[in-house]
Amino acid sequence: MTSAREGRGQEPSPRRLLGYASWLLAALFFFYAWVLRVSPSVMVEQLMRDFAVTGAVLGNLSAIYFYAYAALQMPVGIAHDRWGPRRVLTLAVLVAGAGALIFAMAPSVGLAYLGRGLIGAGSAFGFVGSMVIAAAWFSPRRFAFLSGLALALGILGGIGGQAPLAFAVELTGWRTSMLWLAGGSLGLSLLTWLVVRDGPAAKAAAPRGGPAGSPPVLAALWQVARRPQTLAIALFAGLIASPALAFGGLWGVPYVMTAYEVGRPAAAFTMSSILLGWVVGGPFWGWLSDRLGLRKPPVIVASLVGTLTMAAALYLPGLSLDMFRLLLFLNGVGCAGMSVSFALVREQNPLGVTGAALGIVNMAAVASGALFQPIIGLLLDLQWDGALMDGARVYSIEAYGNALAILPALCALALVTAFFIRETRCRPAEGARLTR
Repeated sequence: MTSAREGRGQEPSPRRLLGYASWLLAALFFFYAWVLRVSPSVMVEQLMRDFAVTGAVLGNLSAIYFYAYAALQMPVGIAHDRWGPRRVLTLAVLVAGAGALIFAMAPSVGLAYLGRGLIGAGSAFGFVGSMVIAAAWFSPRRFAFLSGLALALGILGGIGGQAPLAFAVELTGWRTSMLWLAGGSLGLSLLTWLVVRDGPAAKAAAPRGGPAGSPPVLAALWQVARRPQTLAIALFAGLIASPALAFGGLWGVPYVMTAYEVGRPAAAFTMSSILLGWVVGGPFWGWLSDRLGLRKPPVIVASLVGTLTMAAALYLPGLSLDMFRLLLFLNGVGCAGMSVSFALVREQNPLGVTGAALGIVNMAAVASGALFQPIIGLLLDLQWDGALMDGARVYSIEAYGNALAILPALCALALVTAFFIRETRCRPAEGARLTR
């Protein structure tokens, strides 16, 4: 049990600092994972040229990260509970780094797939690890703040994987840039092993496992998945996250280069606006929802903002690059309303299956990148006119306009889905009881 002294911030300084250092290293891993997540977006032409692949294949190559990441969301929490964040995160960092190394040195697209999959598998453990450490070291009143801060730090990693990485790719090439990222995992894993502790001594010695009365893993999944409200919330999360993951994570940079005739670093800087919007919007919508004591109105307004700004950014005529950046930022702010979906699903399900409920929603959000990145690539391939530049396919602005029409449509579908989500008024919904 967390002491009252800790809750008032009066715990002896060295012990408190160790808790913060443990949390910070887990959050830095999430930052690193986001850099790797979006890295293909600044290498599109080089990857297509070096591996001689189509847009659809490249979309799948990028999306393999999301397949592995999403598939592991359920086992991640179990691994942290059973073996502790220190062991799990150290190994996970090394797995992600090994994936980056294989990707950087891959002579064929087959090995590149393997590397990208390992990156996703290792990265899957970062965000959950930061939350597990926060729960173990700090009082509950600090948990939401530290979780939100870890999320913001991860998205800042996504911004770092745009313009700064684009400059590195321009200077040294994509393979050398990925080798540097792979090398960074060695230092991060060593620090994780030396510094991270699973919790204060009393907590670290406590038996591991779920809360009393929690059902087995498969039973918990069934309890959650069979609820229509859980599925509606998961669908909403996946749809509203699609612009950031499919557009911001891969196809946005080549689109901006084509539409506005700018270089890769400028295009990557432009696309970082959508992630910056998420950094601002995530805490904002959570704060607004708590302030109002309502969940549904913020979700509806957020998805409406996401729909209108995505449509305007892509199809408003005569749009300047600065206005495009502003609309991308506002789209990120709107689509970040997805963060409220975690509160919604927690309140729609019993306490004993909270972890499973959160895992399903997080898996749905991440899976949107895995699904829609290759779909957009396929739509581009279907309209390709045969143009090549340095061995890579070049798509026309008309092709981009037609393929990317899926993005505002997905946001609009998220808006429709939001109307079917039941209001919880920030309290557990009626009937959210654990059944046996």
